[in-house]
Amino acid sequence: MAHGFAAERSFGLKPYAERFVQNGLAVMTFDYRCFGDSEGSPRNLVDPFRHIEDWKAAVAHARGLEAVDGNRIGLWGSSFSGGHVIVTAARDPDISAISIQVPFVDSISTISKLGLKFLFKASIHGMRDLFRIMTLRKPHYIRVIGRPNEFAAMNTPESYPGYSALIPKDSKWENRCPARILLTFALYRPIASAKKVKCPALVILAEKDSLISAKAVEKTAMAIENSELVKYPAGHFDLYAGQLFEDAVKRQVEFFQGYLNT
Repeated sequence: MAHGFAAERSFGLKPYAERFVQNGLAVMTFDYRCFGDSEGSPRNLVDPFRHIEDWKAAVAHARGLEAVDGNRIGLWGSSFSGGHVIVTAARDPDISAISIQVPFVDSISTISKLGLKFLFKASIHGMRDLFRIMTLRKPHYIRVIGRPNEFAAMNTPESYPGYSALIPKDSKWENRCPARILLTFALYRPIASAKKVKCPALVILAEKDSLISAKAVEKTAMAIENSELVKYPAGHFDLYAGQLFEDAVKRQVEFFQGYLNT
């Protein structure tokens, strides 16, 4: 298990992990390099292609643990990491099952939701950070989350309160990431890998998601050969607590038990 855009494993993953463990599943959560308990610099560097490498390394490590059956490995991802899980499973035919909730699947559809004004500002910030890389200077940072009147990687009305609610009070996490992600983001389209996923997939869609296109998620689910699509009348951050969490985690427990405990 790993988290989404610029997030750490301490941001709301524990309740899911605990529920999985209570139901007989071994769980390993990890932070991407440059985040949380992992080393790496610059801190909070969001790079989906590095994240994919980290997923590959995490799977290899889990398979090497004596207490784990390496032939029964499941992957769980939410938001940005939902896309990473798709790509990882597409490249590893030995993955047994994947569960992805509110998954990021397509940069093009997400950019379309955010609009041309956002794209213009993102390009300027991204180029500024790129110039600083070329001149060997410290990164140019942007906010990870912001309110609608602030520029940030995520600044829809639900983004700031929804994301903030996941951050532990004692967290040292900083609300910023190098702006270069705004340039590489457009190149990342997990939907293109969906047809290569051969293991069973549980796909959970939030119909009121302000960041991710519901149509793109539906299209991704249809492209995966053996997938189950579940829809909730919810926003992007609503599945981490309350009754929606209870329902979603129950579905995911049953899904993983069905394919990992056989």
